[in-house]
Amino acid sequence: MALARARRSESGFNYWPGFVDALSTLVLSIVFLLSVFLVVQFFLSQEVTGKDKALEQLNARIAQLNDLLSLEKLGKLNLDDQVSQLRAGLASAEGERDRIKGLYEGLAGAGNDAAGRADQLNKALDSEKQVTSRALAQIEVLNQQISALRRQLAALEEALDASEKRDKESQGKIADLGQRLNVALAQRVQELSRYRSEFFGRLRAILGNRPDIRIVGDRFVFQSEVFFDTGQAVLLPEGKSELDKVANALTDLDKQIPAEIAWVLRVDGHTDTRPINSPLFKSNWELSSARAISVVQYLVSLGVPPQRLVAAGFAEFQPIDTAATEDAYKRNRRIELKLTER
Repeated sequence: MALARARRSESGFNYWPGFVDALSTLVLSIVFLLSVFLVVQFFLSQEVTGKDKALEQLNARIAQLNDLLSLEKLGKLNLDDQVSQLRAGLASAEGERDRIKGLYEGLAGAGNDAAGRADQLNKALDSEKQVTSRALAQIEVLNQQISALRRQLAALEEALDASEKRDKESQGKIADLGQRLNVALAQRVQELSRYRSEFFGRLRAILGNRPDIRIVGDRFVFQSEVFFDTGQAVLLPEGKSELDKVANALTDLDKQIPAEIAWVLRVDGHTDTRPINSPLFKSNWELSSARAISVVQYLVSLGVPPQRLVAAGFAEFQPIDTAATEDAYKRNRRIELKLTER
């Protein structure tokens, strides 16, 4: 009997090493998936940062133009004030000149009236002549001042015209820059919309009229059951077959869209409102994100450029149908594909 027990103990199988290997493989797989997700997030943040820097440079250029326009307007106001002051001085000088001319004419008339009394008024006449000479000298000085003021006024008017011209040119440049920016953005949107229509049309023709695949707005919607089992994030063979068609369409589209258009295919994961009871996922957030990442990783494995893909998880917070029925739950469990701008 002791020999029989010894033989039974020797023939027993030890399961512990296999269990440890399986657990290690699972941990390494999770670490690898997290690393891929972090790398994708890094490249996406770099692309977004580049776009933000370009927009900041453009906004800085517009701000500089606005500052120049403000300076030109301030200079124009200063020139207007100087012109007003010079015109007021010119009017005052002309009035003084007219007064002195009237005085001179009055003195000349008085001299003619006193011609018969020349002997009695010689001293007074000499005095008046001296006053007249001084008045004429003052008139000449005033005339010279008026000429100088007119020259200054002409120069200021030329400077004012030049300032107004620069003001109009600056406003024209700003308006042209804004118009060109709007036109460029509109062209990008139109081009992306055209390629989105072509992509959706091609997918519709490839995938056929299936009830579990439909178009809602600007998104291509797949029911989660096409790709995954309940509570799982591992792609089914049927789901991989559908994604093969999507990858072929994306690869052709990447060759057609110009390189300057920053487009991406956003893969959105959605769940229903019922809490998940799974040791793999603590919440619907994790399940929806893991499913979106699985789709993105499979598309990358088929040759789709990773910089053209975005994975997002929305859990149960973006429902299509808010009813508490099985049909509503099924509609809300979905994977959405959206071709959009980065």
